[in-house]
Amino acid sequence: QEALEAALAQSALDQSEIEERLASAVLAKEALEVELAAAQAEGVDADAARATLEERLAETLLAQESLRAQVASLAESRTETQQDRASLEARLAEALAAIAAARADAELQMTEAERQAALLAQANAALSAEEALSAESQRQVVALNAQVAELRRQVTNLQALLDLADQADVEAQVQIEQLGAQLNTALARAAAEERRRRQLEEAERQRLEEERARLLAEAQDLARYRSEFFGELRQVIGERDDIRIVGDRFVFSSEVLFELGSADLADAGQVQLSSVAAVLRDIAADIPSGIDWVIRVDGHTDDTGPEEFNWRLSQDRALSVVLFLIENEGIEPNRLAANGFGEFQPINREDSDEARAQNRRIELKLTER
Repeated sequence: QEALEAALAQSALDQSEIEERLASAVLAKEALEVELAAAQAEGVDADAARATLEERLAETLLAQESLRAQVASLAESRTETQQDRASLEARLAEALAAIAAARADAELQMTEAERQAALLAQANAALSAEEALSAESQRQVVALNAQVAELRRQVTNLQALLDLADQADVEAQVQIEQLGAQLNTALARAAAEERRRRQLEEAERQRLEEERARLLAEAQDLARYRSEFFGELRQVIGERDDIRIVGDRFVFSSEVLFELGSADLADAGQVQLSSVAAVLRDIAADIPSGIDWVIRVDGHTDDTGPEEFNWRLSQDRALSVVLFLIENEGIEPNRLAANGFGEFQPINREDSDEARAQNRRIELKLTER
């Protein structure tokens, strides 16, 4: 059958090749006819060209007839080959049927012992398989038992952990309750502290308000007494150029109280201070004891001479006035203060003798401590 199929395939290839050659011959014939027509048209040695072309055309026709004969022969051979193939296929089918029948007869002719042996072999194989499955099952059971034991151990551990967690929860709840009680206590204490703080702040605010009102009243009273003090002094002293009242200060020119460059009180200065002290005693008797007043005595110099000398001179003159009022006029020491400012707080900054005379002065000021 394979040989027939190979022959048919080769026959098909040969036929295809012959058909191609036949087509080429037809094309060649047509080309010759074209050349012949061209030669006749040109009229150049037409008879000779025609003879040559007709000869070539005759050869082409012979080749074409030969190729057609080969195609017919191949077609006939192919038909025979196909008939042989059909015959062989029929014979092959008969052979296959005979083989199948022989196999069926062989199976029918198998003895009872062979069938029993085959069945026994199958049973042994099944038994071996069951035994293998049984051994595997036993191994699986052992493994499952081990897994169950491990799971039980894990469950026991988990239960212990749960017990510990429950105990911790109970302890935590107790701690939460204790912390809640402590928090409530702390909040109550904080609220009480806040109320106490507000009460203290309110009391302090009221105290400050009262103190402010008291100080304001004292300041107003002191201002009134200061005004009375300076008013009476103005009446006692009279209108003088070297003794004047400037704002809340009573200003003596240094020449009224001291010799030039000296810190010792002159007799005329003592007289003037005695007049001031008399007025001060009258006013002091009326000043309430709650007003902490003081007479501040400030000494000032001009800018001539060394600074150190001016500092010392201003301080010594202020101290001389204070000591005179204490020792000779009976003014209490706690109501007096002596200060020296040297040349550094002038009231007239001009560069003249008159300005320097104004700057050399003793100032008395009734003020609070």
